Amino acid sequence: MADTALPAFTTATADDRLESPTRRALRRLFKRKGAVVGLGVIAIFVLLAILAPLIVPYDPIATTWALVRKPPTAAHWFGTDDLGRDVLARVVYGSRASLAAGAISVSIALSIGVPLGLLAGYRGGFVDALISRLTDAMLACPFLILAIALAAFLGPSLGNAMIAIGISATPVFIRLTRGQTISVKVEEYVEAARAIGNPPWRIALFHILPNILPALLVQATLSIAAAIIAEAALSFLGLGQQPPSPSWGSMLNSAQRFLTNAPWMAIWPGLAIFLVVLSFNLVGDGLRDALDPRQK
Repeated sequence: MADTALPAFTTATADDRLESPTRRALRRLFKRKGAVVGLGVIAIFVLLAILAPLIVPYDPIATTWALVRKPPTAAHWFGTDDLGRDVLARVVYGSRASLAAGAISVSIALSIGVPLGLLAGYRGGFVDALISRLTDAMLACPFLILAIALAAFLGPSLGNAMIAIGISATPVFIRLTRGQTISVKVEEYVEAARAIGNPPWRIALFHILPNILPALLVQATLSIAAAIIAEAALSFLGLGQQPPSPSWGSMLNSAQRFLTNAPWMAIWPGLAIFLVVLSFNLVGDGLRDALDPRQK
């Protein structure tokens, strides 16, 4: 009996060894129900943002004075706001601003933070000290306060808000990349690459960077959630998406005066922010576990 079971066990073990890292990470990720639910919610919002003109029958900026602050009905599922605009249309179109702000802001932070972190971690010495001290100075200021200050300096617009959020999130990626680089650059495969004459830039890009990407991917996913909250906060303060273009933060700003008479104006954009941010956090937690080599 033991002899017949042994080949099956050996085959299964060999299959596990031959499984690619990407496939293994995806298999682990889809085993986590929270991450799967988060991916589903994010996919729904992305589809809503892309297909908004086909889904919503109303213009998100068209005003109708006869429909001011009307409660949800069969014609307007989420009700109307203080200018008679359809709340559902504005929530759906507002997802474009929030998702774009999250993705573009984090892309800006990655494009600045990863090269600087690689440079500081690999070179060390004066370069590392200079970049680290500048990073510490930026981290001394709270993320949202720094984003508000930069957005106010650059001027109120969605594009400037994205730049402000991206710059404010950069120190986190510099510090993470630097720490991961310092840890990886002493590994044997890096020493072997250095011994056969690879230049420093090639070692950093082709031997160190691929091995620190999992940590960066997890941090980027979590940072998208923070960037969406920051964009909503800036739009709430009038420093992000400018009226009449829809944004979840500006919708909450308009709704604060009518919380008693028209609570639906605040409920739906607030619920949208909650769902998207929670989903990105769930996916980030799932990625952290799926990419951890100690997990099975």
